[in-house]
Amino acid sequence: MSIHINQDKSLFHLQTDHTSYIFNVLENGELGQLYYGPRLHDQAAYPNLAAREWRNANAAVSEDQPDLQPGVLKQEYASFGKGDFREPAFQVTLADGSRISEFAVTGYDVTPGKARLGALPSTFASDDDVTSLTIHLTDAWAKLALDLNYAVFPHQDVIVRSATFANQGQESVVLNRALSLQLDLPDSQYDLIQFSGSWARERHLFKNPIHVGTQGISSRRGSSSHQQNPFFLLTRPTTTEDAGAAFGFNLVYSGNFMDQVEVDQYDTTRILTGINPAEFGWTLAPEKQFQTPEAVMSYSHQGTNQLSQQLGDLYAKHLVNQNFAAKERPILVNNWEATQFDFTADKLLAFAQSAKKMGIEMLVLDDGWFGHRDDDTSSLGDWFVNAKKFPQGFKHLSDSVHDLGLKFGLWFEPEMISKDSNLYKTHPDWLIHAPGRTSSPERHQFVLDMTRPEVVAYLYDAMAKMIADNHIDYVKWDMNRNITEMYGAQLAPDQQLEFPHRYILGVYRLYDKLTQAFPDVLFESCASGGGRFDLGMMYYAPQAWTSDNTDAVERLNIQYSTSFGYPQAMMGAHVSAVPNDQNGRITSLATRGAVAYFGDLGYELDITQLSEADQAEITQQVTFYKQYRHLFQFGTFYRLQSPYENGGNVIAWQVVDQAQDTAIAARYQLLNTANAPYSRLYFKGLDPNKQYVINDDTAHPLYGDELMSAGYFLTTPAKLATQSADFNAQLFVAKAVKS
Repeated sequence: MSIHINQDKSLFHLQTDHTSYIFNVLENGELGQLYYGPRLHDQAAYPNLAAREWRNANAAVSEDQPDLQPGVLKQEYASFGKGDFREPAFQVTLADGSRISEFAVTGYDVTPGKARLGALPSTFASDDDVTSLTIHLTDAWAKLALDLNYAVFPHQDVIVRSATFANQGQESVVLNRALSLQLDLPDSQYDLIQFSGSWARERHLFKNPIHVGTQGISSRRGSSSHQQNPFFLLTRPTTTEDAGAAFGFNLVYSGNFMDQVEVDQYDTTRILTGINPAEFGWTLAPEKQFQTPEAVMSYSHQGTNQLSQQLGDLYAKHLVNQNFAAKERPILVNNWEATQFDFTADKLLAFAQSAKKMGIEMLVLDDGWFGHRDDDTSSLGDWFVNAKKFPQGFKHLSDSVHDLGLKFGLWFEPEMISKDSNLYKTHPDWLIHAPGRTSSPERHQFVLDMTRPEVVAYLYDAMAKMIADNHIDYVKWDMNRNITEMYGAQLAPDQQLEFPHRYILGVYRLYDKLTQAFPDVLFESCASGGGRFDLGMMYYAPQAWTSDNTDAVERLNIQYSTSFGYPQAMMGAHVSAVPNDQNGRITSLATRGAVAYFGDLGYELDITQLSEADQAEITQQVTFYKQYRHLFQFGTFYRLQSPYENGGNVIAWQVVDQAQDTAIAARYQLLNTANAPYSRLYFKGLDPNKQYVINDDTAHPLYGDELMSAGYFLTTPAKLATQSADFNAQLFVAKAVKS
């Protein structure tokens, strides 16, 4: 059993293979937090963990319980207004205007497995070793019910949490905030690791000690955003990739979010994550419920590599579309950087023919195939074929691509609308706008009101027809701008703060309908690159376009940092042309390939205009990737050398298969060094008792313990002064010697 409840039903102990999470029922019926960390023995009580003492200048819950002081206690899901002046997990405004809550435990349920959350993306499990716990609480005066939901995934050392509010009274109430997870830790000796940036430099790692007061990250853009990612870590200052305490938190949500860390006057650390309370409110009518998104939390005492691996295992087995969770992803070529809007059916077919010769498996047609779109000023929303570009019909192109033995993919940006479109002429009210206010354009486009069921229905019909009629194997779902003038024309004035969440629910409804109707179509999420790289999207689309920045050097930082919270199978990683579109940098085709291998490989360049030498090299890359594709996409990933340490000139990472028979390590050096020091590459995750050959050097097999502890000696990348080794990549394939 992974959930233990003591005899008087006042203590709950959630155990995974290596962790314990313990909370208890306090004297007033609320819940107190006791412990989260390495696994402890199960006991009927933990007086040491529950110990507390009276402190001056703190309110008590009553005269009869003077030492029950909310402002001093670690709590499980705290309210505001009864003496705990830290940031609360929730707040409710009742019909009389009061904002005080007193929820007390009334019962609980324990069930095997883990059910999905209905309208929200969430984890799932049917196996008996996953167990769910629901704690029922009631505020009798307010006639409100609150369920705190937990699911324990023991083998991944993960607990997922959410909350459900239900109005059992006769009057509406307003949820001012309803977060998904609260965790109170007993001290503040932690570093906060967040993943921040902007368009074209998403998810760079920032690490800072936490301090008294509040700090955190958030988005109010209507999406999880390029600027911040919902995933974050708390680690001890001494924690490394391979040792020490690490807590990881992520939110299964794609909209406005808040991740916050607060240190109080007693050095207690409170972690909160969920829907951003800014620009949020929810009118809860009688007999209605509100379900928060699901939050993921995990702990490792073996450093951040282990934490990343157990999260990746959870996502693969219990979050992403199981039709693709372990299915190798196709190698594709996307026409965008080669042609942008300037293409014909004949040119696309030439792309497909060249792709076939090089072993590429799928052609993806990007923006510009629909309406009358020849630039970015028109036609978004008109998801019917541009007949001028496809005089023989769109299906003729699709059939021709399939006849070559390739798959065919198509780009959509369903949430957007152009004012120069048939859709806008017919339904101008579907564009998000505030009455009496000017609509703010971005990239000449606007956003559809996804809170409206008729908008979702229109988009489903249009997209489903294109997919079904043209045998589409893959959909790239883009979202190229954030939401301004948030206003729902069909929502009442007191519901306007519901708009951001209702928008995301509309996006999820469309995704759900399409993935249910087309279970074999691979969806890839995109939001002008990595602007919605989150678990809510991954539930429907098991991979995402990591960034619009395809420069190999920039991608090292982006992919390295992204790997802390997301496995490599989730990362679309492509080889593009040089000089690079985003920064003009020139890198070798070999280096571009060596970076893109560690993800879902694709190409973003005009493959019909390549030299014979480049065609041959891409053919070799594709052959090599196919040979080790499962390892690259689904192998256990280790970070070896960080771009954020030692000047960042060398970055290294590695994948290893489950049997520890094959590993591939990559070492990237940004700038060459004259008369460089000797260097070694230290492998991880090998079997210490197996012998390995490196890059088929059968004359010198080495034991795994030597490769991990003593390292593999590296020769200088460039031996001649006239041969540049800047932006150099080296791959090391380690294969176990068969006995």
